[in-house]
Amino acid sequence: MVKLRLTRMGAINKPFYRIVAVDSRVKRDGKYIESVGYYDPKTDPLTLKVDIDKSIEWLKKGAQPTDTVRSLLKRAGVLEKWHMIRTGKDVTETEPVVESEQPEEISS
Repeated sequence: MVKLRLTRMGAINKPFYRIVAVDSRVKRDGKYIESVGYYDPKTDPLTLKVDIDKSIEWLKKGAQPTDTVRSLLKRAGVLEKWHMIRTGKDVTETEPVVESEQPEEISS
């Protein structure tokens, strides 16, 4: 089974991670099939770069993201796009989510 998971890179106490497509039987830092993006938790704010097209192609092929990668893909907006593709909706016709404005406080 192919999984989307993190591979640790970097020096001691300075880790960053690649999001990779890999066979589930391979070691954490073993040989991977393709790199989909990277994640650096040490920067403020954290750095997250995901190739949306590559990740959706792997999801179409049946790759299963780990829990951590799933949360990162959700943060990057990949899972929302993937859901739209699976339900048959056109990605371009979705409306952006607008936060409701809170009424201003009136002082008396």
